[in-house]
Amino acid sequence: MKLAATAALSVSLMFAQGFRPRDNGGTPPDPATMVQMRVAHLTALLSLTAAQQTQATTIFTNASTAAQTVHTSLQTDRDSLTTAIQANNSATIDQLAASIGTLQGQLTSINAKADAAFYAILTSTQQTTYNSMPHGPAGPGPGPGGPPPQ
Repeated sequence: MKLAATAALSVSLMFAQGFRPRDNGGTPPDPATMVQMRVAHLTALLSLTAAQQTQATTIFTNASTAAQTVHTSLQTDRDSLTTAIQANNSATIDQLAASIGTLQGQLTSINAKADAAFYAILTSTQQTTYNSMPHGPAGPGPGPGGPPPQ
């Protein structure tokens, strides 16, 4: 149950990042920058070692890469859903809603597995600190997948 809550929080944090004002003229940071920012933030909070920073960067980069295809499919399905709504095509709406649900589940899984892999590299003291953070063990900052494509 705690893992499900963690995954849900990760996904919500990931999507929330897409709606923040940007300092660079409205362009979201690229996935590598988002990973770098997340690792820097986690380092500040948990005093990650250089080895842990390298591992965390790999974990979150791999998750981001895995999520990109899902994000693309999700955006395509959302665009198709808009068309189906405008056409009042109930059968297509049902099919796309199911597909979108499956894709959301895949993103949740990718993010939860990345969070679990990151948690596993922490010392017990770091895990205690991580668990005591107000936002829970999902960790701060954007999720590994980054915001959905616009």
